[in-house]
Amino acid sequence: MRFMMIVKATTDSEAGVMPSQELIDAMQKYNEELVKAGVLLAADGLMPSSSGIRISYPEPGGKPKVVDGPFTEAKEMIAGYTLIEVKSREEAIEWAMRMPDPHGFGQGEVELRQVFEVEDLMTDPDTLAKEALLRKQLEEQKQA
Repeated sequence: MRFMMIVKATTDSEAGVMPSQELIDAMQKYNEELVKAGVLLAADGLMPSSSGIRISYPEPGGKPKVVDGPFTEAKEMIAGYTLIEVKSREEAIEWAMRMPDPHGFGQGEVELRQVFEVEDLMTDPDTLAKEALLRKQLEEQKQA
């Protein structure tokens, strides 16, 4: 089971305030624990929404609309994420509870969401086979 720990943005992260060295060290230690346990798939911080681009689809079948950031409501923004693969929902919660306060000022908030597996979304054998081929090609590209 894969889970994404979504680190919510704060006014500081949206303003581009960089984390302290103490927080970087704590997050690095946490990521090392995830690696040692064999559950870490990815972990990255995101730049503020001021450098972001939002693409929306306001009309069914219509052209997408592009809007440059910044976007409002920092608490609705994402400042980073950690993707893990674990055996259960309970294990995912345990790992999320061990994450240091992602902003270091008592403002941190982490949302934990399970990732759909291909089999959860698709049942058609042909579609599943096409998806498996795409994922195999992706892995081969990573190896090259």
